[in-house]
Order: sequence, then structure tokens, then C-alpha cells
Amino acid sequence: MLEELRIQNFAIIDRLELSFAPGFNVITGETGAGKSIIIDAVELLLGGKADATVVRAGAEKAVIEGVFALNAQTQALVLPTLQREDLLEGDGAAFVTISREVRANGRSTARVNGVTTSQEVLREIGVFLVDVHGQSEHLSLLNPRTHIDLLDRYADLMELREAMASVVEKVQAVRREIKHLLEDEAALQRRAEQLRHEVEEIEAAELIPGEEEDLRAERQRMANSEQLATLTAEAVLLLSGDDHTPDQLSAADQLGQVSVIMGRLVNLDPALKAESELADTLSVQVEELALALRHYADTVEYTPERLNEVEERLELISRLRRRYGPNIEAILEYAERARAELNGIENSEERLEELRAEEDKLLRHIGELGEKISRVRQMFGQKLGERIVSELADLRMERARFEVAITQTPDPQGCFVNGQRYAFDVTGIDQVEMLMSANPGEPLRPLVRVASGGETARIMLALKRVLALADQTSTLIFDEIDQGIGGRIGSVVGEKLWSLAANHQVMVVTHLAQLASYGDRHYHVKKLVRGERTSTQVHPLDDEAERVNELAEMLGAQGESGIISARDILHQALAFKQHKQPKLI
Repeated sequence: MLEELRIQNFAIIDRLELSFAPGFNVITGETGAGKSIIIDAVELLLGGKADATVVRAGAEKAVIEGVFALNAQTQALVLPTLQREDLLEGDGAAFVTISREVRANGRSTARVNGVTTSQEVLREIGVFLVDVHGQSEHLSLLNPRTHIDLLDRYADLMELREAMASVVEKVQAVRREIKHLLEDEAALQRRAEQLRHEVEEIEAAELIPGEEEDLRAERQRMANSEQLATLTAEAVLLLSGDDHTPDQLSAADQLGQVSVIMGRLVNLDPALKAESELADTLSVQVEELALALRHYADTVEYTPERLNEVEERLELISRLRRRYGPNIEAILEYAERARAELNGIENSEERLEELRAEEDKLLRHIGELGEKISRVRQMFGQKLGERIVSELADLRMERARFEVAITQTPDPQGCFVNGQRYAFDVTGIDQVEMLMSANPGEPLRPLVRVASGGETARIMLALKRVLALADQTSTLIFDEIDQGIGGRIGSVVGEKLWSLAANHQVMVVTHLAQLASYGDRHYHVKKLVRGERTSTQVHPLDDEAERVNELAEMLGAQGESGIISARDILHQALAFKQHKQPKLI
């Protein structure tokens, strides 16, 4: 519900702060005092179009801010948008603050919980917070796209709707895969040939992970085989000596002599035992190193044929890397993916048959669900029409007709219903629109084309009364709902609005004392002229004397008789409210 509304420099409003109550709020005052301007400010707050004309003359900008308390139901509706746009304040969403600034140059800024956002987000949130009925464009019930949801909530069909949506999502996925398989068959065949060639090329290479590094190392050895052999021989000579030069001691011989000397030193000084053992170890290791180098020398050879094989193999791997991946592992992974895709293409006909059978099964299921949902809609649509006609009769529209039109569209690709095929979506097979004739002799027409002004407001009141339990908008605002009706009907409208407030916060701008008397909170709007400037002020009428005086003014009655009449009207309304709990149809 709307708890607080602050308006600054908007039209003729200089500065205004209002606190609204739950239940039925009425706003009264002389024509031109600014009552409808307050409603205009709320509409702007909810994402309405902004332009420089709304800025008070001489001001830099107009500022409007509203604080909305969210019940559990409204939280569930608003929370996804707040989370998606990162607009949550604190840990929860018990309240949401919306502000709108309009500058004198026409630029506007929207904020939710202090965070700048777009006008579209305001509209997305606002549709769950407030519905304004009367002269505005914010008439959700006049939008045919909302009618199917209203009827389905009224008929308690949302659970079946969820089941329908689930099946529709499945058939859409199946159809997407069928479409993919049926795309340019020649292109698929060309793709299959390409994949087949690629797989065969990679398989023929018989790649082994890590072999490229081994081949590069082998090529490096063969390219330097002569130098490797020379250096190895020199190292062996130094380590082991040469049989042709026995007088020249090798490193192994010298370390052997050192080892013998260290043995003698240990006999003289045992403290050198560790050093003696080290000398023994070095002597053995030098011999092992010499042996290893001799074996290595035997493997170092230059074979032109083998070098050519290695070069060719490396060139093959390089070519495959340029085509399929940066290394052998990536090339092999590409081959696996190509095989899988090729298998899918080669088996597409079989898969296509499976998908078409699944599509047929799902379309028949959709048809069964759609027919069931449609039957319930027909039954509750008739019931809804009858109740709205009854409501309209109470509101002096005795000759009005109302009908919920439920139609289906044939579609050769649609779901199966009793041997026919119909278009469908996540809501089922029906198109739903509420039609009405306000006067005798007129044909049934869409609601948006039926009436305007006060007549539209009364139509909205009748709809809201009947659909109150299905409508999830927390605050309902009616402007000019009393246009063209008198005092007796004003009391009826007041009773209906008050009972509607059992499930909603209701705000009404009215000129009828009989209607205003049913308000739970009464606000009086007046226009003040100071110097050459006009401004609007709003005063809550908190005691009975103030309300009686305002009702007398609205009646146009003078003197004590006017006060008596106004008091009687107020007491009659209070008595009705005390003895009747708000009861919705």
C-alpha cells in the first residue's frame, strides 16, 4: 500500500507531504483545487511520461517520492525485479521507496530505494503496486493481454497453467531440434564430408600424446651427432685414460690414488673417516660416469634416413596443429568432437523420426490440457459476466451487457483437440477478451472502446469488485468515479468501494458527499493564493466536525439544515460499516 507521498514543485503544488491509511481513503475539495494533480503525481511516480510542463513555474525541478509497504503477496511479485536490477534495500523488501525527478528542461530521473533506474523498471514494479482508474492511461483492465490472467486467477487455474507451460516448453525444445535437423540438407551433407575427411586425416596420423617433444629432441641429437660424439670421446678419455698413453693418469686413476691415500690418513687420524668415504664414493662415481658416457657414445649416430623420417613426422604434426589445435592433445579432442557431430548427422533421419513422434505425443497432451482449461474458463467466464452485470446494475448501468469472449485459432501446426488443430501458447489454446455494451442497442465491444471518464470508472469498479480476489494490485485509485451519478447511487458506490477495501488500499477522488462518507480516512484539498502564486494544500479531516463541515460543503447546503443533512449521511455510513464486515463477491 501507499504509505507516504511527498510532492514538491509539481504543477500548482509547492510542497506536500501525505500519509495514507489502509482501507478506504477519500480525497475531496473544490474543482481545480488539485485533487487530480495528486493522482497525476502518483502516475508519474509509477513510470508515466514526464515533460517540462509538470514543473511548477519558476522551479528548477519537480520531485515526487512515494513509500510503499509490501505485503507477502506483493513482495513475491516485486522481489524478482528488485533482485534482477539490484534494487533491494537491506535484507528484505518490506518497503520500497520510489522517487522521480523532472527538470525544467524536460529530463527526468527515476530511483528505487535510492538507486537510479529506468522508467521501464518503474512501470514493471508499479503495475503490482498501484492501479489508477479514471482519466489515466494506467488501466490494466483495459489491456486485453491481462484478461486471460484475471480470468484464470478468478477460476483458480494457475496450477493447471503451470502444467501447460511445462509441456509447451518441452514441445518448443523438440521443435527447435527438428528445425535444426531440417536445415539445408545439402549443407549438412557438406559438413558431414568435411568432418569425415578431418577424422580420417587425424586417425591416419596415429598421434601419440607427447611424441612431438620426443621427436624434436631426437632431431636435435641427430643434427649435432658429430659434435656429440667428439665431446663424449674427450670426456671418456679424461675420465678413463687411453691405453696408448699409459704414463698419463686418468681422472679415475687419480681419484683411486686419492682414495688409497685417504685410507692411510684414516689409520693415522680416524677423524678423517667421512672424507675417506667421500673419496671412495667419488672414485666409484667417476667410473660409473665413464661407463655411461661409453654407452651414450654407442647410441650417437647420424642416419640421414631417420632424420628425414623425423622431419616429415614433425611437419605432419605441425600441419595438423595449424588446422585443429595447438598441440596433439587438442587435435585428438577435436577428432572426438568431430566424430560425435558426424555420428549425429549420419543418424539424423532416425533422430528426426524419434523427435516427430515425441512432438506428436506432446501436442496431444497439450490438447488435452488445453481443452480442460478451456472448459473451466467457459464456465467461470459466464459466471464472471453475470456477476459483473449485477454490479453494473447497482451502479445505474442497468442495461449494460458484459461477456467474456473465449476463442481459439485454427493452426495446422497446432495441438490436437477433438480432431482439430489449434494454436497454443503457455496459457493454453484460448484467447480471452472482456467485451461490453454500455447502452441498449450497442454491440459488444472491447472494454477500451466502450466508455470514458466516469462511465469507465464505474465499469472498473464493477470489475474490481468481482475480480478483487484475483487482482494482485495492492492499491486501487479511482478518479471521477462519481461522474454522472447522484446521491442515492453515490451511497451504493461508497458501500462497494468500502467493501473492496477489505483486500486493497482504495483511494478515491470524489465530489459526492454520499460516497465520501464511507471513507476510513478523509483528505480535504484546497487551493491557496498567496500574492500572485497559487498552491495546493491537503488537510486530513480527523474528527467528525471537520468531516461533517466538508460533507455539508459538498452537498451545497447552507446553515444548520446542511450540517444536519451531512451528519445524517456520515452517521448512516458509519452505521453501515459497523454492522457489516467488508464482504467481496
